Amino acid sequence: MSEAMTPKERTRARILDEAAKAMREKGADGIGVAALMKRAGLTHGGFYAHFENRDDLVAHAVDRMFQDSAFVLQRHLGGNAAAKGLSELIDYYLSEDTRRRTDGGCPLPSLGGEACRMPAAARARFADGITAFRAALAKALTAFGAPDPEALAASVLAEMVGAMTLARALDDDAAKDALHASRAQLKRRIGLPTPS
Repeated sequence: MSEAMTPKERTRARILDEAAKAMREKGADGIGVAALMKRAGLTHGGFYAHFENRDDLVAHAVDRMFQDSAFVLQRHLGGNAAAKGLSELIDYYLSEDTRRRTDGGCPLPSLGGEACRMPAAARARFADGITAFRAALAKALTAFGAPDPEALAASVLAEMVGAMTLARALDDDAAKDALHASRAQLKRRIGLPTPS
């Protein structure tokens, strides 16, 4: 959190951080206002100083989760050559560490299946997050010289999200094998170097 934030802004950010973690762990329906405020170390009554209602909280928590995704995309794709950035992003996204950290990271593997049941504002923000992620991939794929980068970006994103979603449903050994295979196949399909 920024030092320049007011106390109210810091409190709101803390609530959103906890809401984002809780939603990734339990889904949008798995967070109640009272439990969330307790988790954030605050009283239930203080909630309405920051959000209109639970739906407003869910929409802002979706924004918060995609801020994390934007940070990851910037870290890997922002300052690196396209091939290096894409390779590093795939390695990070499809890693054992990411699989185990269900309370952090990209919200797509955790919440993609339930986005259609979220409140309208949260659904719209979820769709915006997907669009931004896909655009970042397309920009890197364009710089890499990949043919039809827009279509490839959509496919790469779907494969990364699907691979992580499935890996989280498997036991450790099977998940490790699935993630390894997905990383290698994605890199091969894009034309990135793959370890022998």
